[in-house]
Amino acid sequence: MLVVVPPARPRKLAKVPFVELADGRLQGVVSSGSDVERVYVSSVSAGTHAYHCSTNNNRPCGGLRGAPCKHLHALADEALLQYGSARVARYLRVDIGDGVDSGAELLALLDGQQEAASAAMVFSRFLRHLSYLELPDSTVALPELHWFPATGATR
Repeated sequence: MLVVVPPARPRKLAKVPFVELADGRLQGVVSSGSDVERVYVSSVSAGTHAYHCSTNNNRPCGGLRGAPCKHLHALADEALLQYGSARVARYLRVDIGDGVDSGAELLALLDGQQEAASAAMVFSRFLRHLSYLELPDSTVALPELHWFPATGATR
């Protein structure tokens, strides 16, 4: 049985609507600060700490200038809220000592370089998660979510 771990602390979804530890990366979708129709897909690879940020249509982020951009900082901040510093550090394979309080502190401990990564899979998963919000209210189980543990609440 799969156990769903609740967020370490509550987080706001407006800036970073999607964050996950998956595919050997901390990855997610970060809203643009200047264009409501643009989002960025940002990621940090576990182990190598290579980082990448691009728009959902694979245009590189202009803020990547030899260091992680503001989108990566926002992603790291939200990952710490969602998963807690110990879990994020363990996943990325970085020693955080007594812990970190911000994404900036976490990113400062990483020694990775900018490296190209595809945004397609992350953005596709994000869109798939959004599609569940468009479903009508129902108590009928969704076959593709049969693995998801029941909490006693209805959709």
